[in-house]
This record gives sequence, structure tokens and C-alpha cells, in this order.
Amino acid sequence: MTRELGTRRDSGVRAPVWQLDHVVASLRKESTHLESPRPRALDRQAVPSREALVSIIADLRAALFPRHFGASDLTPQGIDYYVGHTLDGALVALYEQVRRGLRFALGSELSALECEARAGDVVGEFARRLPGVRALLESDIRAAYEGDPAATSMDEAVLCYPGITSIIHHRLAHQLHVLSVPLIPRLIAEISHSATGIDIHPGALIGGSFFIDHGTGVVIGETCTIGERVRLYQGVTLGAKSFPLDEHGKPIKGIARHPIVEDDVVIYAGATILGRSVIGRGSSIGGNVWLTHSVPAHSWITQALAREEVFENGSGI
Repeated sequence: MTRELGTRRDSGVRAPVWQLDHVVASLRKESTHLESPRPRALDRQAVPSREALVSIIADLRAALFPRHFGASDLTPQGIDYYVGHTLDGALVALYEQVRRGLRFALGSELSALECEARAGDVVGEFARRLPGVRALLESDIRAAYEGDPAATSMDEAVLCYPGITSIIHHRLAHQLHVLSVPLIPRLIAEISHSATGIDIHPGALIGGSFFIDHGTGVVIGETCTIGERVRLYQGVTLGAKSFPLDEHGKPIKGIARHPIVEDDVVIYAGATILGRSVIGRGSSIGGNVWLTHSVPAHSWITQALAREEVFENGSGI
């Protein structure tokens, strides 16, 4: 006798019947609405793993900063061996995730062998870019230490500051984005977003000596360009003002729609800057400012001053 899904026969009590055959069939029907046109032969093994990427980023971070995130028993004599061994393992694992990402997103355009070859090329180039990433991150860490009087050392900034955690993830994700890797950069960005509350699209171009103080609620859009020595505080949004639509009413992808922030700009807590505005070098944008237009270099933008009233002995109340 064929049992109906959801029925238990292993005890004297009959469990409720869930009619799961009907539910599963309905879920399968609904799930097809989101499916991309990919080869039907693909299975779940082709989907990149968020859990694997968490481990990969942790290993890459340890290879970049072994004294802070490496093995607890690491010695000066063994540091090169540790970095090489850790980096090799991280790159092997990253190759598999990139291969999956390519197969998942481009499986209708590329064969399995082509995905493997492209993944190898991408990860090799990514590895060659890591020294440059490390140099940029050092400038970010120095900016955090020098820009925050509460920082007692650069080590504290590396180990404790969510802005540093976020920019480490971003600089790694951005390189994969530049190398046209699908899905993986966004997954890395969302791993960081979950951990820090800072949402940086991997497409954003961010110069050196970048510092996000406190950080919670910061949003930086895909086509943002940020210059050197820029500082943001919590709650800053660098977003899009509007979304141009195509003839079918769908948002047009890939157009520049986020702000350009030039060198040496400070943007204080809660400020919102929208559209392809240019914030001129050396400017300061005050807290909670709403800005949708460009401002020249060395501007100081604040909210309108609140009107103050003096009440003496209760007068005017």
C-alpha cells in the first residue's frame, strides 16, 4: 500500500495528514516563475554556496592580515608558509564557487569546460591583484586610526571597527565584480551587510584612505564613485534619485545613477545624497541633509537653521 505523504504509521496514534503531494506540486509550479532560462541538467550543486564564501573570505582576510586573523600560534618564521597555505586553500575554494557562479548564470552560453577555464583565469587574476588590495586596505586602516580619536591603535581598527570589516569585504568583492564574475560579489557584499549593517554594492568604485565611522545604516549604490580620503558617518545614503524605464516599464540596468564624491569629502550622520550629483572636493555635508544636486568644491552644506525663540517667565507659551 502506498502511504500518503505526511501520514505516520509507526505508532498507535495517527498523525495529521498534510497532503504534501499537493503542496509540493503547487510549490514546484510557483517556483518556475523565478527560474532563469538555464539548462535543465543543472542541479543544486551549480548554485554558489554562501556558507563556503563566508569561509573563503575569512581565509582571504587571514592571508591579508595574518597577525590579526591568522592562527593563534603563528610565528615570524612560519608566517610565509601560513599565508601561502591559507591563500592556496582559499583560492581553490573560490575557484569552485566562481565555476558554480558562471555555470549557474551563463550555463546556456558557456559549456562546462568553458566555465572551468574562465573560472581558472578569473581566480588567477584575482590572486595577482591581492597585493594592491592589501595596500588599499592599509590606507583605509590608517584613515580609521587617524580619523577617530577613540581609536587607540591601528590594530584596534582592524579587529573592532565594522567599517574596516565592510571595506575588506568590499575591496575583495569589487575585484571579482570588475572581473565580471556573476553572483559571487553580491553574495560577499550581503555577507558583510548582514554582519555590519553597512550595505556597499560591489560595483561602487572607492578610492584609498576610506573611512566609515560607526557605520550602521550606510548605503552605497552600484554606480557610486568615491575619491580619496573620504569619510562617512552612520546612516549616510548615496543612492539613486529615480529609475529610468524602458519601453516595457522596466528599470534600465547599468546606467550611472549614483553620486560622485570627490576627494577629501566628509558626509555626516543621516545625510542622503541622491542621483548623479557631484560633491566637490573638500566639501562637508552636514547631518540629515537631503541633497539631490551637485555642489562645488569646498562647500559646507547644512540644514536650514531652526528658528529660535526666547521665552522669559513663560511669555509666549
